[in-house]
Amino acid sequence: MRPRTVAKTTVVIATRNRAPELARTLTELCALRPRPAIMVLDNASVDNTVDEAEAFPDVKVIRLPRNLGAAARNLGVAIARTPYVAFSDDDSWWAGDALTEAERVLDSYPRLGLVAGRTLVGSDHRDDPVNELMATSPLGHPPELPGPLVLGFLACAAIVRKEAYLEAAGFSPLLHFGAEERLLSLDLAACGWHLCYVADVRAHHHPSARRPPQAWRRRVEQRNNALIVWMRRPLRRCAAESIGLLRRAARDPGTLLAVAGVIRRLPWALAQRRRLPPGVERWARTLELADGRT
Repeated sequence: MRPRTVAKTTVVIATRNRAPELARTLTELCALRPRPAIMVLDNASVDNTVDEAEAFPDVKVIRLPRNLGAAARNLGVAIARTPYVAFSDDDSWWAGDALTEAERVLDSYPRLGLVAGRTLVGSDHRDDPVNELMATSPLGHPPELPGPLVLGFLACAAIVRKEAYLEAAGFSPLLHFGAEERLLSLDLAACGWHLCYVADVRAHHHPSARRPPQAWRRRVEQRNNALIVWMRRPLRRCAAESIGLLRRAARDPGTLLAVAGVIRRLPWALAQRRRLPPGVERWARTLELADGRT
């Protein structure tokens, strides 16, 4: 049998102001065989990111007029011509056999909407701590699926079925950046799609030094996690999340910025509110109890 030479996956990258990192990522991705289609969504960079991307002749580059955050990926998925889409960050890329393995798994499991891969960090290929959390997911590993069920993933190590992604409406523009994978996980599961961790699908992540301050990232994740609860969870869970956030703000004045962000965005979040199906709500609660959250 002759090996398949046409990739069934498009790699989508959302980037902003990381020209050197993006150039390395594109170099690595362009060396994959079979060669996937590659699409770069530039979130209104003010450096030479676009120039670096356009230096790769077979890479499609789309300049966005403003920074859409994680939701920029939605455009890439919408115009992809392949049944599967792999996400890379501008500082991450896929191992040589990763996309071929993901395609095999997705072909074999038609209700699998997302493959969460194994993330290896840095030149020494350290396991990201998220790998162990997904491998030991309290949701278990049903024998009819290729790996443990998960309700979360790292975007830089995820491959989605385009059909499932579009049905779940992709990444939320409301969240912009931070914890966006959590909401998409819930929405995919609510649409009846499975999400599984598959350790044989590997992504390499070399974290950029050009990252927002940790305190900023923590506030954004606090804000978005609260918004996600208001968008999808029972009212009693919304109350508990809000009370917990206010208590943290009393001890940490910086958290007040997260609270302010929730208040500003809450009308939009409530306009998009829809409760999870009972089974998915039970999964979400199982994960919270496993994390020690009440």
